[in-house]
Amino acid sequence: MLGTRARWRWVHLILGGALLMPYFLLAQVVVGVVAGGVNALDSAPLSFLAYAASLPLVAVTALFGPVRPMSVAAVRAVCDVPGERLADGPAKSWAARGRASAWWTLHLGTGALISGMALAVPPMAVLLIAVPIVGGLEDVRLGYGWFATDAGPYVAPLLGIGLLAGLVLCAAGAGRLLARLAPVLLGPTAADRLAAAEERAADLAVRNRLARELHDAVGHALSAVTLQAVAARRMLERDPAFVREALTAIEDTTRRTVGELDAVLGLLRDGDPARPDAAPAPTLAADLDGLLARTRAAGTTVTARQDPGPAGDWAALPAIASREAYRIVQEGLSNALRHGAGPVDLRIRVQAGPGPGTGPAPRELEITMTNPPAAPDEDREPRTTGGRGLRGSAERAALLGGSVEAGPHGDRWRLRAVLPLAGDDR
Repeated sequence: MLGTRARWRWVHLILGGALLMPYFLLAQVVVGVVAGGVNALDSAPLSFLAYAASLPLVAVTALFGPVRPMSVAAVRAVCDVPGERLADGPAKSWAARGRASAWWTLHLGTGALISGMALAVPPMAVLLIAVPIVGGLEDVRLGYGWFATDAGPYVAPLLGIGLLAGLVLCAAGAGRLLARLAPVLLGPTAADRLAAAEERAADLAVRNRLARELHDAVGHALSAVTLQAVAARRMLERDPAFVREALTAIEDTTRRTVGELDAVLGLLRDGDPARPDAAPAPTLAADLDGLLARTRAAGTTVTARQDPGPAGDWAALPAIASREAYRIVQEGLSNALRHGAGPVDLRIRVQAGPGPGTGPAPRELEITMTNPPAAPDEDREPRTTGGRGLRGSAERAALLGGSVEAGPHGDRWRLRAVLPLAGDDR
C-alpha cells in the first residue's frame, strides 16, 4: 500500500481530482444560483451537490475529444497496466466512446474524493495526534461528538492515526480499482482488434513484398555474376571475346541490381516519396531480352520461345502482370543457374484460359521453363521445391489469382506459372 506502484497510482488519483476542478467550479456556481444566490462552498451539502452535478458534465464532454488516448497514456505511465491490454488511438465507435466516458467519469470522480480526503485528513490527524502533547489544544472544541477533545487524553491520537490509515487504505483501494477497470473501459474493442489485425496484415504484406524484391533482384544478380565470373576465368586464355562479353554482362548486371536495390531501400524509408530518378520495375516488354542475354553470358544456353498473342507485343500486357511475370522468369533462371545443368528451355505465351463457356474466353499468361538437373558429382546446390524464391514466385502468382508449380517432370526440372490476364489495370 505504500510501495512505488501505490504512490504513483495515488498521483494518478490526484491528477483526476485536479481535472475535475473546472467542472466542479462551474457546477457550484449553478448550484449557488439555484439555491438563492448563496456560495455553495460555504455549505457542505451544497458542495456535495455541486460535486454530484459536475459528474454528468464530465461524462458528456468525455464523449468528444481525445479522452481515450490521454487516459491510456496516463494509465500506462503511472498505473502499471500492461500496454497491450489498452487501446491505441481515439475512440471511434459510440460503444468505445461510452466506455471511455465511463472511465473519465470514474477517474475524475474518484480522484476528487481522494484529493479532498488528502487535503482534509492529514491536518485533522496531526491536530488529533498533537492533543496530548500541546496543552492548549485541549481547550479547542472540535465538535462532532466523539471527535471532542474532552473524550480522553489518548483517544484523539488513536483517532488521528486511524484517519491516516483510512486515507492510505482508501487511496490504495481506489488506485487498485482503477487499475483493474482500465483494461475493461480503455481496452480495445472488437473493431479496434480488427483494425490492429488489418494493420499487422498490411505491414506483413509490405515486408513480404520487400523480401521478394530483394531476394529476386539481389539473389539472381549474385548467382549470375558468380557464374559469369567463373566462366570468364575458365575461358580467359582460350576465348578473350567471351571474357569481354562476360565482364560486360557482369557490369550491366551489377549496375541494374544497384538501381533496383536503391528503389527497394527507398520503400523501407518510412515516408520516403518516390524518387523521380529511381529505377523502374523491370517488365517482360522492356527487360526480358537483357535478362536472357545476361544469363547466356554466364555460359548457359537459353532457348526462348515467345508468343505474346494477338497483340504481338509484350507491351500490351497489363503492367502488373508484366512485372510479376518478369520476376518469375528471373527466379526460374536463377534456379537454373544455381541448381541445374545443361540448356534451359523457356516458353512464354498468352493463351485462352478456362472460361464459363459463354462470351469471350479469358486470357492467361503461361510461363514454362525446363532444364536438366545437375549430376550428383557436380558442384551445385541441391534443388528443393520449398525455397524462398519459389515461395516468392507462388505469392506473386497468387496475388494475380494464378499459380506456380515446380518439381521434377520426367528427366528434367520444370517450373510452370499461370497468370490470369482478366484486367488491364496498370
